[in-house]
Amino acid sequence: MVTDPRPWPLGERDWEDRAREAMGPDGFNWVAGGAGEEWTLDGNRQAFRRWGLRPRVLAGHTDRDTSVKILDTPSAAPFLLAPIGGQTLAHPDGETAVGRAAARCGIPFIVAGAASHPMERVAEAMGIAPHWYQLYWISDREVVESLVERASRSGYGAIVLTVDTPILGLRDRDARAGYSPFVLGHGIGQYTSDPVFRSRLSRPPEEDPRGAGEALTRMFSHPGLGWGDLAWLRDRTDLPIVIKGILHSDDARRCLDHGFDAIVVSNHGARQLDGCVPSLDALVEIRDALGDEPVLLMDSGIRRGTDVVKALALGADAVLLGRPYVYGLAVGGEAGVEHVLRSLIAEVDNVLGILGARSPAELDPTFVARLSG
Repeated sequence: MVTDPRPWPLGERDWEDRAREAMGPDGFNWVAGGAGEEWTLDGNRQAFRRWGLRPRVLAGHTDRDTSVKILDTPSAAPFLLAPIGGQTLAHPDGETAVGRAAARCGIPFIVAGAASHPMERVAEAMGIAPHWYQLYWISDREVVESLVERASRSGYGAIVLTVDTPILGLRDRDARAGYSPFVLGHGIGQYTSDPVFRSRLSRPPEEDPRGAGEALTRMFSHPGLGWGDLAWLRDRTDLPIVIKGILHSDDARRCLDHGFDAIVVSNHGARQLDGCVPSLDALVEIRDALGDEPVLLMDSGIRRGTDVVKALALGADAVLLGRPYVYGLAVGGEAGVEHVLRSLIAEVDNVLGILGARSPAELDPTFVARLSG
């Protein structure tokens, strides 16, 4: 890959523009786009703009600590990398480049169930650095069991069960282009490397990659999955299980009743259902309903250090960073991801310093105010 001689982008729009140049329209739209008319995509950003930060002056401190620990997993800053599928759309090294950059920065990486590279290869790239595995509970339970066993053997520290995709959402950008990365071989590496999934194919994926992508697409939807199925998963791993895709306080309570170790408040980056509630608004409701004890993460709409801090003040223990690191991957490969991560860590530190907080643990709702209008 030829190195771009221009300096690194600065700010959300600059990174998006450069990533669009690097990826081309189909790949960029698949990563950047949302469901339907993308009202929720815009709503996730607007939700952060409805809250203002309230600094405390004369705090009398010079040292800050941005680190957190989530389910005994340390992070150098109060964010983890969200699972995003098909990262070879941004760069051929995909998840392995992201994993190496995350390891150097001390940021945990949640490897996507729809990753292009097998989980074992990503784990090897990260070494002893913390990484979790995202699980999609597809309609073939034996494949699901095989994926969980592989994650356990490969040193993943938690299973992140994503439950907001009983069927795939309608994404107008992809529909207009007739575009599916799975059918083109992106985002299916966890499955084409899985012996159980391979046994379901009439021809090996090396001979018929399109057929493998189509087979996965048929398995992916699982609208019949219910609360009663969850005990089966709990019986198959000793790893902590995080449930991702919760937007309602009643569902959050049921997650705790079923023994989940943490909850990710998420609308799937606005990619599933257009017009649904922004994740930040749901976070406020769920934290208020559950109290201080449960571990709550959130994603969807995080772009800058101010977003991270607002989410923490409103009840998140940490957030998941999504599209920005993929834009870094597209613009500069592994070095681009590292630049994005180090920049965000520095931003969080800067915001804490101006607010008068020494660490994420000191943040609470008194550091923010709801803005009128």
